[in-house]
Amino acid sequence: MKIIVTGGAGFIGSNFIYYELKNYSDEIICLDKLTYAGNLETLADAFKNPNFKFIRADISDRKAIYKIFADEKPDVVINFAAESHVDRSIEDPELFLRTNIIGTSVLLDACKKFGIKRFHQVSTDEVYGDLPLDRPDLFFTEQTNLHTSSPYSASKASADLLVQAYQRTYKIPATISRCSNNYGAYHFPEKLIPLMIINALHDKKLPVYGTGENVRDWLYVEDHCAAIDLIVRRGKIGEVYNIGGHNERKNLDVVKTILKILGKSEDLIEFVTDRKGHDKRYAIDPTKIKNELGWTPQTNFDDGIKKTVTWYLENRAWWEKIISGEYKDYYAKMYDNR
Repeated sequence: MKIIVTGGAGFIGSNFIYYELKNYSDEIICLDKLTYAGNLETLADAFKNPNFKFIRADISDRKAIYKIFADEKPDVVINFAAESHVDRSIEDPELFLRTNIIGTSVLLDACKKFGIKRFHQVSTDEVYGDLPLDRPDLFFTEQTNLHTSSPYSASKASADLLVQAYQRTYKIPATISRCSNNYGAYHFPEKLIPLMIINALHDKKLPVYGTGENVRDWLYVEDHCAAIDLIVRRGKIGEVYNIGGHNERKNLDVVKTILKILGKSEDLIEFVTDRKGHDKRYAIDPTKIKNELGWTPQTNFDDGIKKTVTWYLENRAWWEKIISGEYKDYYAKMYDNR
């Protein structure tokens, strides 16, 4: 089987590529535009595998995508490619609309034109909006209404609706998954957990929005990859599957846990002006994927966060190059003389 993974040089996409290469002999083709969050060096070990291929491409570039589909004739397309940082979406919404909506539509058109066995859209629980902090009994289910809070979540919800429309109108064999907050190896340093780890290692202030009371459900990235794999191979066409970790934590508690693991003082915490439209609580009910596909998260947060901190301690060169900007030179080193 030949699988196109878009956004495969990013955090979750790269972890998924490694999961597939480890567990299957399928051919994996990574498409990535290599924006600020796409790091080709993340895939250095994948390049050693004969079943892996990389193509630099923008999913919103129709001509390029059609040529790739015509040349490669993929069986499966899994769309991880997305602008995903909420703060950036508040500053530049149009970029998110172009990549997350137009890019998804181009991929769907390519699937319709060239034919595929499965298209899978990797989405987010943020399309559901948020839940109140004083109602721990409430969870997002697949039937929860879409109620977006940011340009980012609005763009992802729009992409989900496009996928469902193409599935119904054109019979595209599509599925959608919506996950809670991921964490683990190769997480880009601007995100909460890696940012706190790196700042703490440098004894820099750890900026926490508001009072840090906002709650997130944390999902270890390898558990997420296993869930997506199950959906792609065994999930029912036309269905949405929620993927959650059952690991709810206040942002402030996450930061304190990281400081404790690193042996750093909580005096490094600095409360900053809250994000505009900041969602209060995310919490997913993953009953459907458990009952239908047998998936459950294997990693609790206390174990996963220790593994994540250890990874950042053991892979300083990876994130130091990102902080310095050197990681952007890797593509040139790999390809300019080829």
